[in-house]
Amino acid sequence: MTLDTPLTELKGVGPAVAAKFAQLGLATISDLIDYYPRRYDDYSAVTPIAQLKPGAVTIEAVIKQAVGRYVRRGMHITEAVASDDSGSVRLVWFNQPYRAAALKTNQPYYISGQFELSHQHLQIMNPSTELVSEFPINTARIIPIYRETKGLNSRQIRAALKQALSVIRTIPETLPTWIIDEQKLLSRAEALMTMHFPESAERLTEARRRLGFEEVFQLSLASLMNKLEIAGEQAPPVKFEETVAKDFVKHLPFRPTDAQRKVVWQIYQDMQRTQPMNRLVEGDVGSGKTVVAAMAALMVLHHGHQVALMAPTEILARQHAATIYSLLAPLGYGDSVGLLVGSLPAAQKKRAHAAITSGDIRFIVGTHALIQDAVDLQNLELIIIDEQHRFGVDQRKSLMAKAGHMPHVLNLTATPIPRSLALTLYGELDISILDEKPAGRQTIKTEISSPNSRKQLYAKIDEELEAGRQLYVVCPLVAESASLEAEAAEKTYETLRKGAFKHRRVGLLHGQMKSDAKQHVMQQFVAHELDVLVATTVIEVGVDVPNASIMLIENADRFGLSQLHQLRGRIGRGEHQSTCYLMMSDSSAPTRRLRAMERITDGFRLAELDLELRGPGAIYGTMQHGALDLRVAKLTDTKLIATARSSAQKFIDSKENLLQYKQLSTHVSRLRAVTNLN
Repeated sequence: MTLDTPLTELKGVGPAVAAKFAQLGLATISDLIDYYPRRYDDYSAVTPIAQLKPGAVTIEAVIKQAVGRYVRRGMHITEAVASDDSGSVRLVWFNQPYRAAALKTNQPYYISGQFELSHQHLQIMNPSTELVSEFPINTARIIPIYRETKGLNSRQIRAALKQALSVIRTIPETLPTWIIDEQKLLSRAEALMTMHFPESAERLTEARRRLGFEEVFQLSLASLMNKLEIAGEQAPPVKFEETVAKDFVKHLPFRPTDAQRKVVWQIYQDMQRTQPMNRLVEGDVGSGKTVVAAMAALMVLHHGHQVALMAPTEILARQHAATIYSLLAPLGYGDSVGLLVGSLPAAQKKRAHAAITSGDIRFIVGTHALIQDAVDLQNLELIIIDEQHRFGVDQRKSLMAKAGHMPHVLNLTATPIPRSLALTLYGELDISILDEKPAGRQTIKTEISSPNSRKQLYAKIDEELEAGRQLYVVCPLVAESASLEAEAAEKTYETLRKGAFKHRRVGLLHGQMKSDAKQHVMQQFVAHELDVLVATTVIEVGVDVPNASIMLIENADRFGLSQLHQLRGRIGRGEHQSTCYLMMSDSSAPTRRLRAMERITDGFRLAELDLELRGPGAIYGTMQHGALDLRVAKLTDTKLIATARSSAQKFIDSKENLLQYKQLSTHVSRLRAVTNLN
């Protein structure tokens, strides 16, 4: 048996069971070994029957008798009595008619299950039973529980893994010996053996540390190698002109924050070098990222070159184009700003292509339309990518290839990223943080609401609408779902326009609408031709509507904190006091997360809390298309991350030959491909 052996060669894995394994993505022994448990149940302590207490228990006992019978409505019950030297206990199984015949009397068994009160009797419910042996897999130990599918349970997965023990024990090492010795890590074979068949909680902790270290080490090595490769490229330097920068600031209708000044200076220093800039600017909602981007672009425009800004949606691209035009027009660069999006009429698109080629348009703002073959960007020196995690790697690379050389790259994100997450995923990027809000930006009030108070809340909101304000209603789903009890945008739209807000102008916006329809609805809302906009999270990254001062988020408990904060940032952009109402799914007590939303307005603090409570997926649901495949490592373990990154740097500095570590090389190559932002 080898790692490549098909699962069909295992005992008990016929075509039907193999099909169930395939549903979990498992076809070979290698796939099976790499399928980590999602949790563990601890049945390792064997307790005399006389000392049993309610909870998870394991006994070593002889089963005296087992009887099965059918009761009401076809339910089957199997009952047995297990005894040891200290006493006896009743065992009960539901709908397992094979149990009675399978159990052997007068044979010692390990029996593990929940000891609990049922029908006035303390008994062990639906226990696992296993003849006493030196290597039990379902009882008398810490039991791994796997993600299952109908027709395939954890017991079957454990049975298959037991047959693969000889392969697990001979798994080849993937890390250099010096790293294993230096960090006092288990071997890969020991760690995998322990993940599936842990001897103790302490040993399981060591296994998790080993595999988690390797995950972060691989990511760190990939990002450091990308950074090294970038260092070998050359970009045309952009000379800093102080008078140009001062002229920009002089024409601003507000004073830039200290954070904006600091970040712009970092960008200017980067662009003066021949090494291509590769910087990520993180800025909380409303921190002024567009101003920073425009100021960076101005220096490039001043020297006669082109800038391209790629946004994930047409709505956002149009907003950026309008904002950038207003910032650059007073300096004489307004005519240089052009828009290129998919919905432009063919004739207009053709004119835009010609103007880009001739250089009449030197600041091109667009969507994926920028990477079409007809777009000629040979004079491109700066690429700005907004919400870059929403683009695939190939799309970003296609835009960079347009320049014909390595341009400077500025990535923007409004999603605050905890430092541990940023270091792990974006190790090849220099990171700047906009942690101040411009003067005059108001604090948004946040209130939790119960469905029981919906009528009163609608009346309160209607008073604001009567005063001329506008309302966002955000729903987690587009249409009703049979599997999720959540408010759907389409249903909510119909309910509101026929009910509580029938006297108001109500619109609907969601991602399944055609682009021009979405654009039309959003323009109606901007022009205050709509009072209420019912939408999905498509508005998470959207246009500024200063008059929209109220937001109602339905089923708010279903969202991550970072996403709630992003949504909340759509309001609070005008002169009026803004309020975000978080409507719970039911009338139970608010969760810790929702309470945090009420009191915390700092997106970075919320992102850290989200990472702690829900993991990285809550911050970036589709982050880097699977690059952050951390199944064991926890990004809250800053010590592990620092250690793994340090070892990766040491690996680079010592000029180790990656190719001599075959599996490590394969993983790192894949990670370099999906995380490389150049």
